[in-house]
Amino acid sequence: MAIRIEHLHKRFGAFAALDGIDLEIHQGELLALLGPSGSGKTTLLRVIAGLEHPDDGRVLFGSEDATRLSVQERRVGFVFQHYALFRHLTVADNIAFGLNVRRGRDRWPAAKISGRVEELLSLVQLQGLGGRYPAQLSGGQRQRVALARALAIEPRVLLLDEPFGALDAQVRRDLRGWLRQLHEQTGLTTVFVTHDQEEALELADRVAILNNGRIEQLATPAEAYDRPATPFVYSFVGAVNRLRGLRTGDRIEVAGLVLPASSAAAAIPGDGELDLYVRPEDLRLGEGGWEATVLGSQRSGPRVRVRARLHGDGAGHEEVEVELPVGAEKAHPPGSRVGLLPVRFGAFPAA
Repeated sequence: MAIRIEHLHKRFGAFAALDGIDLEIHQGELLALLGPSGSGKTTLLRVIAGLEHPDDGRVLFGSEDATRLSVQERRVGFVFQHYALFRHLTVADNIAFGLNVRRGRDRWPAAKISGRVEELLSLVQLQGLGGRYPAQLSGGQRQRVALARALAIEPRVLLLDEPFGALDAQVRRDLRGWLRQLHEQTGLTTVFVTHDQEEALELADRVAILNNGRIEQLATPAEAYDRPATPFVYSFVGAVNRLRGLRTGDRIEVAGLVLPASSAAAAIPGDGELDLYVRPEDLRLGEGGWEATVLGSQRSGPRVRVRARLHGDGAGHEEVEVELPVGAEKAHPPGSRVGLLPVRFGAFPAA
């Protein structure tokens, strides 16, 4: 089921939660809504679900205008961060809940409901646990039950609101891989909200990055990371160094180093002051770049972040972070001089 969102606006008092959202979600894709708290991502998900109604704009499921349809009429599966399972019901009864409350011609026979529950228990790898209660399960298992319950009604769309936010880091990592496999098995159009950039970049086919109720960029994970469209995306998705500079014609000068404007991944359209954005892993040690003094280093897994202060005209006390393989920092202790050359960068009008 493809989803099209047109000119969506939603206010809560004076606060504009959604400010003119246009978005096309492809059939069968896994789309992440990524952004900081208050960016509008959860409000957008709730509008798609029918839990909130927009002040203006439309939500279309395929060619059908779903804007004023109820949650039940939209047939969406919704998974919350904190599971929202019924503690007094078994796992099987939780999964079957949406089917058991149906009435009239929509109600399934008990045998068909039971078969569907067993099918879903197998799909979410919880075979044999149907008779347990939520309190007898781990957090990761409870979230799988919540997903199975959302899938039980055979939804047209699956919506997940920070589905792993209440889980510890290792369980989150395990469930990310499992959710990706589940998506490939079901083929459901899936939209999930997260503020975790690693989660979004690892899981999603595309990422919609929101800020202040607007979409800053809609792109594949690789495009969002390698070619950010705005300063906000550069700063929010991954670590980045920001340096003040000046563009004159076809050259950019930053802290005494001249760079070709044509090399910028995203460049300002005309002359004037700019902010240059360069990621720590896009700075190389060597001649021909900035001269800098190493201030210190910190290890993070298989990499080391080295802090250095730039020298040169206009450098002032500008500091940057450089990402190096473990062990490389031993050759560059605090106080040593290094050369730093940006191999990839973006430039935008000065903020």
